[in-house]
Amino acid sequence: MGTRRTGLIRARKAVGLTQEELAELLGAGVKSVRAWETGRSEPQPYRREHYATYLHITPAELEAHLRWGSTAGSPQPSAPTEPRIPTIPAVTSGILLPVIVDGRPVALPLDSTTVAASALGPLVSTVSSQRSERATAAVPIAEWDAMSPLSRRSLLKNGIPAAALSTLGLDNVEHITRAIENPRRYMDKSVTEYFRQNLDNYKSDDGERGPSKTFPMVVGLMDLIKRISPEVKSENQRDLLQIAAEGAEFAGWLCRDRREMGESLYWHDRAMEWAQAAGDFTMQGYILFKKAQSAYDERDPRQMLTLTKAVRNGPWALPQRLQAEAVQQEARADAMLGASAHQISRKLDLAWQLLDTAGSSESSLGSHFNATLLNMQTAICYAEAGEPRRSVELYERTLKETQLSRRDYGFFLSLMANSLALSGEPDQAAKIGMISAQRASETNSRRTKDELVRVVEVLRPWRNRPAVQQLREAVSA
Repeated sequence: MGTRRTGLIRARKAVGLTQEELAELLGAGVKSVRAWETGRSEPQPYRREHYATYLHITPAELEAHLRWGSTAGSPQPSAPTEPRIPTIPAVTSGILLPVIVDGRPVALPLDSTTVAASALGPLVSTVSSQRSERATAAVPIAEWDAMSPLSRRSLLKNGIPAAALSTLGLDNVEHITRAIENPRRYMDKSVTEYFRQNLDNYKSDDGERGPSKTFPMVVGLMDLIKRISPEVKSENQRDLLQIAAEGAEFAGWLCRDRREMGESLYWHDRAMEWAQAAGDFTMQGYILFKKAQSAYDERDPRQMLTLTKAVRNGPWALPQRLQAEAVQQEARADAMLGASAHQISRKLDLAWQLLDTAGSSESSLGSHFNATLLNMQTAICYAEAGEPRRSVELYERTLKETQLSRRDYGFFLSLMANSLALSGEPDQAAKIGMISAQRASETNSRRTKDELVRVVEVLRPWRNRPAVQQLREAVSA
């Protein structure tokens, strides 16, 4: 029998939620919420961020409650001014929109960038940049108030992320929310296209926003699709399952960037299930390839090779760009296992041939892969093959910040710093490492930070040099 987690119970009651209401918001069963509060089980990791948000506590406080149960040392949330009105923590710069959920007001936050870029911008005369953490005031929005209570309740209850509202289009909001409330009757291509557009937007913004800001929105969309897909007609269900598979694969990547490898595996497994349910062979091959990439993060060349060969030899017809990236991945695994430079060069030549002949109208999967990325990955292969100086020369010629997102630029800089360190250039390695550390901090890329830890280890023989000391301090901060 578990220990009763009274802190969780008090936090839920403080924001005015019953167990049933919290379960509905989280997309969980009431029995699950009861089990969490009585210590019989714990929420799955991917659900905890939402759980903390609805309890109006930090993720760290939630973990403490789960760990300590009812002991006196567990932290207690402060009571809100109006305990019967559940609120969501306000963003530091933005507005709070009033939403009615089961007859009760909820303050839904939107950041100022989202407001300015959406149809709401002209309707908001002032956006306060100073809001207390427990603020419940909201800006009256005429068009939002004009929505039916059913629409407002449906949007929040079914998990549309707040930041997605900017792309919703207020003229179409009623149609979208009808489809959420009654998917069998109202779900159509326009709604599934709306979901796909949101996912595409999350992907395009990820390199600048970072995984911590993107992940909750992606998971919100996945929760929604998971909830409504069993109820839609068969002609729309496959589209939803394909979007779910693509979104789950992306969620796996975001967890990988945060170095949450167990979470990454969870989402990749969900992606594979949805891809199989949709009969999408190309996505199944793509997910295997992403698992092979995760194996490189763990420096497991045998797993890389096993999975990449499965990608290349499986029953799926992968776009040529993905085939090119898979061949490069196989060359990298071979290099890590001691293959000759000649063998590696032959495979890299094949990767370039596949990329050069890839058409522009191929599947969107792998469309991101271009000459810049292949150059970066070729440089990685050189370093793994024991030719770090050749790797540095390729980075110096082709690594340009204008051609990559902030996150990706910082990541490849960390690998360049490693090649410089292996080439016996400690000061230059430390200088490049510092730029990489700044980008990693800006985008919260744990993956890049872990690569910089490796750089510091390679630089150990020069640990007393000022530049190396500075990098070590930046990485350990």
